[in-house]
Amino acid sequence: MFIFLKNCIKYYNTIRYLRLIQIIGQAKHRLKLSKNYKFNLSKDFELSQVVNSMISPAKRSQSMIDTNTFLFLNETHYVSSIKGWNDANLSKLWLYNLHYFDDLNATDSHLRIEKQKDLITSWINNNLPGKGIGWEPYPSSLRIVNWIKWHLNVHPLEEYAIQSLMVQVRFLFNNLETHLLGNHLFSNAKALIFAGLFFNQSESQKWYEKGLKIFTRELSEQILDDGGSFELSTMYHVILLEDLLDILNLHFTYEKEVTSDLTVKIKLMYSWLNSMCHPDNEISFFNDSAFKIAPSSEEIKQYILRLNEYRYLDINFEKQLNSSFVDLYSSGYSRIESETMVLLIDRASIGPDYLPGHAHADTFSFELSLFNKRVIVNSGTSTYEKNIERQKQRATSSHSTLTLDGKDSSEIWGGFRVARRAKVFNRVNDIQKEQIILSASHSGYHRLLGRPTHSRSWKFSGRLLEITDKIDGKGIHDIDLCFPLHPEVKIISSFKQKVLIESENKEIAISFDGKGVLGVESSAYHPEFGLSIENIQLHYKLLTKIPISIITRVHW
Repeated sequence: MFIFLKNCIKYYNTIRYLRLIQIIGQAKHRLKLSKNYKFNLSKDFELSQVVNSMISPAKRSQSMIDTNTFLFLNETHYVSSIKGWNDANLSKLWLYNLHYFDDLNATDSHLRIEKQKDLITSWINNNLPGKGIGWEPYPSSLRIVNWIKWHLNVHPLEEYAIQSLMVQVRFLFNNLETHLLGNHLFSNAKALIFAGLFFNQSESQKWYEKGLKIFTRELSEQILDDGGSFELSTMYHVILLEDLLDILNLHFTYEKEVTSDLTVKIKLMYSWLNSMCHPDNEISFFNDSAFKIAPSSEEIKQYILRLNEYRYLDINFEKQLNSSFVDLYSSGYSRIESETMVLLIDRASIGPDYLPGHAHADTFSFELSLFNKRVIVNSGTSTYEKNIERQKQRATSSHSTLTLDGKDSSEIWGGFRVARRAKVFNRVNDIQKEQIILSASHSGYHRLLGRPTHSRSWKFSGRLLEITDKIDGKGIHDIDLCFPLHPEVKIISSFKQKVLIESENKEIAISFDGKGVLGVESSAYHPEFGLSIENIQLHYKLLTKIPISIITRVHW
């Protein structure tokens, strides 16, 4: 009975945040799964006249290794026949990537044209309309865009492929992901816009109008005032920014007028991205984030430069990041930068409330680079499978923050679910000439006995970072303060309350002021999907009565 009541509370605290459109969309989605569709297989088509050559879009790494052999998520598999396209022995995310056709527009794509033509033919022959993973709306959306990009930028599609493309768009048009919203629905809209401009007939105008309506609405919804993606993931931010650049690029290709708000959003989003990267010019790992899913930050920059060259955009890169302190207030992140340090701080509540699927229980986590190298990190993301490993990677204990009584600051579960969640309050910035102090509190542990409140402050001055964790409330609680270290960071010595580490032949001291026990534990760092690298976590633990404060000092 206790477990039943506990699960009821969990489900209630998950579902109560959903929007009505998601609930209705979910019901429609489940009904459609068993419905037999009558496909419009009409082969007549007319393409729109291309006015300007398409600017080369952002490129990903080559994923087609050889004929029917692909590398996704650090796994290589051979694929042929209808079974291969829907092989139950492969993860769904790997198969999703197979159906995306990203390789059509990857590095040196022009060298694989014949193999790619064969792959398109194989997909058409082995994925009958409406059957299999490839016809799900999300992979359909990415594939539609990739086929059109390939046609405009690399090699024209054959007539039979264009006919297949029309059927795919018709199916997508009737199966939009209103039950999921977020990046899925945005990708649906992007595909409709691409197909609507690519084709020139009455139904394609409906595709374009529908896609543009969703795009316009979601543009203001999904991009916050500071330029951040509302899902608060650096990786998905890059994907969304690439989407906007592609839509801008396509409109100029067909000399179609585009809203001026689009270019404004692009500038804000690039500025946000710049603020959330480390000195290695790559993204930080807040929420679901990893390398090699989205284009690299440098690839996005080069794409913007190409658009700048043709005056489609006007972004001045020299003006980026001219301040030692950047507060991305709407998304809850902050950046402090000095000659030797970059500090990225998360003071954000989980958001948006109705779409927390890519959220981690990482409130008050931070990432620290010293001497241009990552030192303190969040642990990254390597899987979307609904398993123990996915749960662990989303857990508070995999991030540079504080765990109380072994509980997560937000109740993450089920791979992409969140029940009760931490709310951030008392967010304060104290910016002085000689020092910067940022602070905030969160309510994530109010569900525990004694209603503990976790408050954290970061005080930066010279070559010293001082982190103060204060736990208010009542009772005796287990406190675990965690600092995951980058795999390249080495432990030189550890004694009582102090540890000496080394990065780039530079010594860094981390000390703790309190009555706890300092420990060094083996863990794993996940910079890419399908990749886990051994690293070390520093843990400072104590069982104590609260209120209490713990001070951590990082000196370099």
